[in-house]
Amino acid sequence: MRVTNLNLDRITFNQNVMGGKPCIRGMRVTVGTIIGLIASGYTQPDILKAYPYLEADDIRQALIYAAWRTEETEYTLAAV
Repeated sequence: MRVTNLNLDRITFNQNVMGGKPCIRGMRVTVGTIIGLIASGYTQPDILKAYPYLEADDIRQALIYAAWRTEETEYTLAAV
C-alpha cells in the first residue's frame, strides 16, 4: 500500500521544539516517541493514558507519517 493524499495537520515541525523533529501538534511529544512506544508493545489506550493530552488521531497520524517516511527514504544496508 502506498501512502498518498496525506492530511498530516497534527504533525508539526519547529526548530525551537525538540530540535525540529516531527512532533504532535507543537507539543514536546515526537512522532518517534509514539512509534517507539507502539514498537515496545504499548497499545493506543496505554499511550493515551500515559499522555492524556494526546488524542487517538494524534497516534493515527504519527503512524501514517512514519509509514510515509519509510516509503520515501532509501537506506543502503550492509551485506551480512
